[in-house]
Amino acid sequence: MTSATSTAGRKTPGPLSGLRVIEMGTLLAGPFCGQLLGDFGAEVIKIEPPGQGDPMREWGQEKSHGMSLWWPVVARNKKSATLNLREERGQEIARELIGKADFLIENFRPGTLEKWHLGYQELRRINPGLIMVRVSGFGQTGPYAKRAGFGAVGEAMGGLRYVCGDPSTPPSRMGISIGDSLAATFACLGALSALHHRQQTGEGQIVDSAIYEAVLNMMESLVTEYDKAGYIRERQGAILPNVAPSNVYPTSDQGMILIAANQDTVFRRLAEAMGRPDLASDSRYATHSARGANQRELDALIADWTRTIPAERLEQMMDEHGIPSGKIYRVPEMLADPHFQAREAIVSTAHPKFGTLRMQNVAPKLSATPGGVRSPAPDLGQHNREVYQELLGYSDDRFAQLQAAGII
Repeated sequence: MTSATSTAGRKTPGPLSGLRVIEMGTLLAGPFCGQLLGDFGAEVIKIEPPGQGDPMREWGQEKSHGMSLWWPVVARNKKSATLNLREERGQEIARELIGKADFLIENFRPGTLEKWHLGYQELRRINPGLIMVRVSGFGQTGPYAKRAGFGAVGEAMGGLRYVCGDPSTPPSRMGISIGDSLAATFACLGALSALHHRQQTGEGQIVDSAIYEAVLNMMESLVTEYDKAGYIRERQGAILPNVAPSNVYPTSDQGMILIAANQDTVFRRLAEAMGRPDLASDSRYATHSARGANQRELDALIADWTRTIPAERLEQMMDEHGIPSGKIYRVPEMLADPHFQAREAIVSTAHPKFGTLRMQNVAPKLSATPGGVRSPAPDLGQHNREVYQELLGYSDDRFAQLQAAGII
């Protein structure tokens, strides 16, 4: 079996087939929402500035052939049309396109589209069923609405940064742009909720997804703990406070394995696997609360045991005893894993410049109408003729004039 499954010959239209998205977002928060909708079959027309394109075309830690290796992921299943939204003629064309769309995605600073005469009140007169998805740092209302707000700021103000990292260091960031991605995911949830409402009423609406609120919604009981108990969760490194054992433990061959045995019945099975069934009845470890109170001591005890066993054998033992566990994976381990292969978690996709590219597949999996990677990320303006001449019906002369004027 290969390390990644090809998508060739298995392209399905997806459950959102027949819906059209105009994506005006840049960088990540808006475009990731567009990626999610496109992955499940929506037609996504990405609007980019002529001659420039989305900065994501240049982003990413590594490049090949002078091109970003991040762009092919976030722009898959999309069409690219160039349009100068700062010009009045560009704004007129945008209104034509939006009149034929189900969704508009944008993540400009609040007020920008209104300045361009593309605010929702104006657009709804053209398209009453339009669902306008707006992703921003702080939302469309409130005293901070017009502040610049990147994902990192939303992570900080939403509470995530404070609890990430080791207590001996300043707050850490996660190794991915999680704030942007969360806001985009909540935006997609809002878009599909609004779509259901429109199917019942015929009316569109605004989906207002703020990065800091998307992060805040992932913060579990953080607010309630402070509200009722005055408790502020602090940075704890690799653990969750009072949830034990659930940590990364060393192995004899310099590996690492995560073991999550914090439930009482699971901890009993771990104690048996360790050859220490007495631990399950020890008053220091017998209950969830007791293990939480003695978390550091228990982790040290387990680590002393795991570091005598090779990673492969330890993982096998955990599986035999029904204990949730897993190695700490990097991409090479993902590509070699038979479970990833069997579920096609990573796919090989055809690309005109790279040949093939491996990337994460669409999630979640739908049994009857699965999503898929149907087309590679487009070149800048690749679909201009399709969008302006086939969809909007522009003549060759008008197309050439707009092109010469730098409008498209």
